[in-house]
Amino acid sequence: MQSVQRERGPRVNSEIRGRRVRVIDPEGNNMGILMPEEALREAQARGLDLVEVSPTAQPPVCRIMDFGKYKYEQSKKEREARKRQHTMELKELVLRPKIDDHDIEVKRNSARRFLEEGNKVRITMRFRGREIMHKQIAEEKLQALASELAEYGTVERSPIMEGRSMVMILTPTKNNQSS
Repeated sequence: MQSVQRERGPRVNSEIRGRRVRVIDPEGNNMGILMPEEALREAQARGLDLVEVSPTAQPPVCRIMDFGKYKYEQSKKEREARKRQHTMELKELVLRPKIDDHDIEVKRNSARRFLEEGNKVRITMRFRGREIMHKQIAEEKLQALASELAEYGTVERSPIMEGRSMVMILTPTKNNQSS
């Protein structure tokens, strides 16, 4: 009869291998070094499971505990950790070299909001027709935008040409990111 191999997680009860194991009782007291069969009998007498908590130690350390409750609390901790973590997204703003002052102000406010939320911002300056002849104007506008947003984010990638577009990426500053 072959034992069921766990994909991840500690070995439990009859899955524990080794000639001797160090056993810790439910209160955290050291019960000493026992044979796995003895430790398993002790755990079953208490109505609990024998769980291998440190398989690399010599001898392996096992704890007598309620494994179902342990797994539930571990999954609860993982859910809480996932809930608190913020994934950084890349938001994009598209501008034109002939953009008006008010329009650039609206784009600046959007970029500021994205940076405050903790997201990266990719600002793309698209060229149409002969506008591409005046790259320096577009680069000046992007640099001015970056300096106005310096309080909220830093330039990760300076303005560079990608095809018929000039692209700049801003990253939020550490003290500005909200959790």
